[in-house]
Amino acid sequence: MNFNEIIHILPRLHYWKNINMQALSFYAGKTAMARIKAEGLTPSMFSAFLGASGGPKWFVLAGLDKVVFNEFMHKSPQHVDIIGSSAGAFRATCFAQDDPCAAITRLADRYSTLVYSEEPSVKEITQKGIELLDFMVGKNGVKEVLASNTKSLHIVVARCHGLTASEKKLKQLAGLVLAAGRNALSRRKLASSFTRVIFSSNKKGFAFSEKNPIKTEQGLLTPENFLDCLMASGSIPAVIEGVKNIAGVPNGTFRDGGIIDYHFDMKIDTPNLVLYPHFYATPTPGWFDKSLKSRACHPKSYDNVLLIAPSDEFVAKLPYAKIPDRKDFTEIPAQERIAYWTRVIKESDRLAEHFLNVVEHSEPGQFIKPINLQR
Repeated sequence: MNFNEIIHILPRLHYWKNINMQALSFYAGKTAMARIKAEGLTPSMFSAFLGASGGPKWFVLAGLDKVVFNEFMHKSPQHVDIIGSSAGAFRATCFAQDDPCAAITRLADRYSTLVYSEEPSVKEITQKGIELLDFMVGKNGVKEVLASNTKSLHIVVARCHGLTASEKKLKQLAGLVLAAGRNALSRRKLASSFTRVIFSSNKKGFAFSEKNPIKTEQGLLTPENFLDCLMASGSIPAVIEGVKNIAGVPNGTFRDGGIIDYHFDMKIDTPNLVLYPHFYATPTPGWFDKSLKSRACHPKSYDNVLLIAPSDEFVAKLPYAKIPDRKDFTEIPAQERIAYWTRVIKESDRLAEHFLNVVEHSEPGQFIKPINLQR
C-alpha cells in the first residue's frame, strides 16, 4: 500500500470535535484570506509554491510534502511555478518530478540517515551532499523536471563577490562578516556581497517584486547544469564548498540561495495564490537577518500567500520539544539523532492528515489566521 492509499484511510471522522488538538496552523495575507473565505480551499487557486531554506528543519514537513502535490496540487489543471532555495530547492525539485511522493521519500530517507566522520572536512560534507542529491533526483528526475508542461522549477542560488567567493576559510569568514555588516545597515547593501541567480526550467522564469530590490540574474536549467545548480543552492558558507562556474551564466562561485532568500521577502506576481508550507509561522527575509529581530518581511510580499506551519502544540510534543536543525549533527550522537529525525518524519504524517481535513471542510476560512510578519 502506498502513501496515497494510506492517507485516505486515516481516521478523520469527528476530527473537528477536538479542534484544540490541531497539528497545523494556517496563516494568510489579506488577498489570500479574502479569497479562501469566499471560495474555500481548492487546488486551482494556487499557481505558485515556495520552499524555504532550513536544512533538516524540513523533516517536520515531510509528511505534509507527500500529500501537497500527490493529493492536492495534482488536481489543479493550471501551471504551477515551484520556487525554492537551499533545502527548499531540494523539496521543489522533488515536487517538479513525475512522482513527488517517491522523490520526497528518497530525500527524507537518505538525508535523515547521513553520518559523517567525527570531525568531517568541508570536502567530506560536500561529497555526501552531492551523493544525496544524485540519489534524490534518481535516474530520470532531471528529464522529468525539464520536460514538464504543467510545473516549472526555479532554483535560487547566490553568486559570491569579493572574499565570500574564497574557499580559504579565514578569507571567506571575513567576507561573511563584511556581508553581515552591510546587511545590518540595509538589506539592499547585501548586493555588494552577493547577487541572486534564479535558474528556471522554462525560459521566462517567474515574475516578482520586492521592497528592497537585490540584483538578480536569470539562468536556464539544463541537463548539463541541473545538479550543479541544485548543489549550489544548498552550499552552506564555510560548511560546504561553493560551486564554480555553472554552465549558462557568467563564471563565478555560487553558494546557498538562503543567504539572500532564507524565507523569501518578495511578492510573487502569479495569477492566483502562493502556497507556502513552512517550518515557522513567521518568515525571516535573509540568512543574515536571523539575528536582526527588527528585520521583518514586507506585508506586500505575503498578500497573496497561504502559509501553513506546524502548531506550537505539535512541536512541543516532538522529541526534544523542537524541530530538527543543523546543530543536531554535532550536539546529538549519530544513532540518537537518526532515531529522533525518523520519529519527526513519522509524526509529520499528522500534518498531512490535518491539511486534508481543512481542505475538505465546508468552511476552511474559519481555521485561517491573518499572517503576522513581526518577529
